[in-house]
Amino acid sequence: MHDIAPSTAAQIDAAVARVREAAPGFARLDLPARIALLRELRAGIGRTATRMVAAGCQAKGLRADTAAAGEEWATGAWPIARHLRLLETTLAALARGAQPPVAGYREAPDGRLLVRMHPADGLDAVTLPAISADVRLQADVDRARCADMRGGFYKRPTHAGRVALVLGAGNVASIAVQDVLTKLFNDGMVCVLKMNPVNAYLGPLIEDAFAALIARDYLAIVYGGADEGALLAAHAGIDTIHITGSDRTYDTIVWGATADERRARKAAGTPLNDKPVSAELGNILPVLMVPGPYSARDIAYQARDIAGYVIGNASFWCTAAKMLVLPRGAAEGDRLLRAIGEVFARTPTRRAYYPGAHERWRRLTDGQPDVSRFGAPTPDELPWTLVRGLDPAIDQPLFREEPFCSILSQTSVGSRDPVEYLHAAVEFVNSRLWGTLTATIVVHPRSLRDPAIARALEDAIATLRYGTVGINIFPGLAFVLGATPWGGYPGSTREDIQSGCGFVNNTSMLQDVEKVILRGPLWLPLPQPYHPGHRSADRVLQRLFDLEQERGWTRVPGLMRAALGA
Repeated sequence: MHDIAPSTAAQIDAAVARVREAAPGFARLDLPARIALLRELRAGIGRTATRMVAAGCQAKGLRADTAAAGEEWATGAWPIARHLRLLETTLAALARGAQPPVAGYREAPDGRLLVRMHPADGLDAVTLPAISADVRLQADVDRARCADMRGGFYKRPTHAGRVALVLGAGNVASIAVQDVLTKLFNDGMVCVLKMNPVNAYLGPLIEDAFAALIARDYLAIVYGGADEGALLAAHAGIDTIHITGSDRTYDTIVWGATADERRARKAAGTPLNDKPVSAELGNILPVLMVPGPYSARDIAYQARDIAGYVIGNASFWCTAAKMLVLPRGAAEGDRLLRAIGEVFARTPTRRAYYPGAHERWRRLTDGQPDVSRFGAPTPDELPWTLVRGLDPAIDQPLFREEPFCSILSQTSVGSRDPVEYLHAAVEFVNSRLWGTLTATIVVHPRSLRDPAIARALEDAIATLRYGTVGINIFPGLAFVLGATPWGGYPGSTREDIQSGCGFVNNTSMLQDVEKVILRGPLWLPLPQPYHPGHRSADRVLQRLFDLEQERGWTRVPGLMRAALGA
């Protein structure tokens, strides 16, 4: 791994000038030329994928020749390849005079239009099985408006050439790339990407993979930290900004560098930076568990699933489970906590590679009366940690600050009555927990045979103020699916940004999005590749990557063999 020096002010000026000059030509680029460009990018990720995975493994303390490397395939090369392939499909449809593809439509119980995004075809159904994904649109959107607004930039261009600044995330390899692809191909803007110092090592690999963009000055990549980011955000050549990071970074850019300046500017309604800013800023991801007839098998599977999205990427991602919101007095909640603890106990601890993790962990666990630590961490690692018994009636730092480290907390609300519990849990997470990005509800399918519980679940899905809601499933899968929009629940303000504003990915280019709804089974016979201890996650994810590069049924047998090796 080599250090990369921050870009100088002169280098930043030159990068902005290059892409700004190319912006009008890119905005006018016809669809066949864009499709050809995407094919070059697909070849680029093909030649760099293995190196990208190896670099991520080295930085995060994983062995690239083990199943653990599956995590870097899952959060890097695979979703990038999928995103590129889906964009090509969308642009090809537009070039034929057709609509960007969706899998179908249906109506939610409250009358809202739901757009089915997954599975899109038979290969999706077989290779990413037992999952459905629907996009819930905002009020008063019917099928005709949905179709008319889809792919909006290509039907009614809103500009003749603009420059977007993308401030890249430091935790997951694909995020910055997918943010750039969204700005380029959904919004028709050229991009300056500033790499995050935490994963700046990926910059040369992205430059290689996206050489076709860089050679045409549609993309420039620069390096540095907060100072370089501030210089870029204020640069006269930048028209719009996208941030994936923290709400503190957003407030610093939009409102000012000091707490006093931010307070004064918010009170006066005079932002420091008045450019359009979209953002994805993290989350305290809640997991709700509806009382029901769970078997030992159900509990064990869900414990492994939930622990998987605590443990993945050493818990340094915005879709890590952070708050179990259990029904008060329910035995299944205690069973789930014990089972999660058992998964933590048998899972090796991980390098806490993200800056500030040790300090956050100490600050948020100090003084808590019921803290369980699992594992034997080295000085550069942290233990998997359960903080139990948080009082929902008392203001808690863990209710308002995303830990961004290996902490999972627990509180209890409501009662053993499923309908009462759902009402209390939704009210609690909407009003007390910080963030609006993702949430999960665990519910037994037999419980949904009761019409009152089924109605309460649908009401909860509609009422939750989160951009993605997963039912019995890791909501972070909405990010890697690519076709589904990804972002915080609409309605945040610049003064209270929560998990951000705007959606990325969204390769079918939907407008008027409210949220994504993922549904999965309570239990599957095979573990998911993100489950701790999966023995063939690297082979499964490499084969999924290969399938995106060369779509066809001949790829399926190898994928199935890898999955059966779990």
